[in-house]
Amino acid sequence: MLNKGKKRTGVREILVMGVFWRILFIEAVLLVYSLGYRWLAEGSGPMELFWYAMRIMVLVGIIVVFMVVSLKHFLTRKIIDPLEQITLANRQIETDFSKADTIDLPADTPDEIKAIVSTRANMLERIIRVSDQRLQLVRFIKDTFGRYLSKKVVEEILSSPKGRQIGGTRKTVTVLMADLRGFTSLSESRDPEQMVQLLNRYLKQMSAIILAYDGIIDEIIGDAILAVFGAPDSHDDDPQRAVACAIEMQNRLAHLNTELMDDGYPSLEMGIGINTGRVIVGNIGSDLRMKYGIVGDTVNQAARIESNSIGGQVLIGESTYQAVQAQVQADPPKTLMMKGMKKPLVFYSVSAIDMGGKPVSLKVKASQGPLLEIQIPLHCWLIHDKKLDRIPLAGTTLALDETSVHIQTSTAIEPLTDVKLNFDFCLEAHCFDDIYAKCIDTEPARDGHHSRLHITAMAESDRERIREWMAQASA
Repeated sequence: MLNKGKKRTGVREILVMGVFWRILFIEAVLLVYSLGYRWLAEGSGPMELFWYAMRIMVLVGIIVVFMVVSLKHFLTRKIIDPLEQITLANRQIETDFSKADTIDLPADTPDEIKAIVSTRANMLERIIRVSDQRLQLVRFIKDTFGRYLSKKVVEEILSSPKGRQIGGTRKTVTVLMADLRGFTSLSESRDPEQMVQLLNRYLKQMSAIILAYDGIIDEIIGDAILAVFGAPDSHDDDPQRAVACAIEMQNRLAHLNTELMDDGYPSLEMGIGINTGRVIVGNIGSDLRMKYGIVGDTVNQAARIESNSIGGQVLIGESTYQAVQAQVQADPPKTLMMKGMKKPLVFYSVSAIDMGGKPVSLKVKASQGPLLEIQIPLHCWLIHDKKLDRIPLAGTTLALDETSVHIQTSTAIEPLTDVKLNFDFCLEAHCFDDIYAKCIDTEPARDGHHSRLHITAMAESDRERIREWMAQASA
């Protein structure tokens, strides 16, 4: 380590001055010895000793100058120049490691200096090789684990000395929960490999949009996506970006459905719920198994909001609406008292948002025309917490198309309730499979209650049969 405050001197100055003072010291000793010998042994007088000393000093001066000049040239060529080349090359490495070129030395350079250069070259070669290996390892870790975690999260874990420690911090984030409607029942009747391919195509498209809006994908649970805006880095417009992202996801799914149907796959429907609030962000788990994620009631409320959405819809919670109400177009709020909650859940259905002069709007599917008025007996099971009521409601259809059905029942069905329908229609030509739907609204009528349902899952053969009936009715 260099001592601060001391003047730095190079090899050239040290060697030349070292040679100069040592020659001068030797000549001074010889001068004193010669004068003492002449005075004591030969009895020379003062004047004779003075002129003798002057002659000796002139001679010493000539010898010193000659030795210094000749040694300086010799040392410069043999030692100093090679060492300065090494020093210059090392300084170039500090600014640009790619300039770590080999050093060309004269053939008569001392072996010790050649050994220094050779050792330096071997050391640099090893450093470069190890650095390349470490860079490749870091890239591999980021590319590999970036597919399981967000690349931002991986970079934070790798760059932070406490990145692997268990613990977290409280942050305000916006949580986006997206889930496909009826995918579970659809997968039961399809080839598993085809369903994985279908799911991968869907997830690839949705993931690209989330990352484009600077969100991170916290988890992929089957066909559900949990994304976070505001972690690990917070921004003032996290709620706005989450809403715009959700709208873009719905629009992209509409485009993807066209491709899927051309390839023989069924169309997909997705509901999205968004909520903003405080969560704990960080490493959760134990030394044996750990994940980077978020925990808090905000996540639970986002899931509750999403569960009340229908396909093609984006619902946002009260806290998110407060943050984006100046830029967003939304329907009037709806409230719902859900199990385990101490106050009603409030949410808004969003249709557009202004992102700094750039509007992002939900593309509404064009109407297929009037519903087909048809009466088919049915049984309807209400679904609560993913459990079917044991006793079904009897009813009949009033009108339907491939996305919605109006039914009549003796008992009212609460809005936003999930239901399972079974049409009592099974002929040799066609038998309807189970249909899953969500109640949009209910109104009393003379013959009981009329409910409007949005279909969330239906067999493609059933959709095709309804299309045929509607075409025949309009012909």
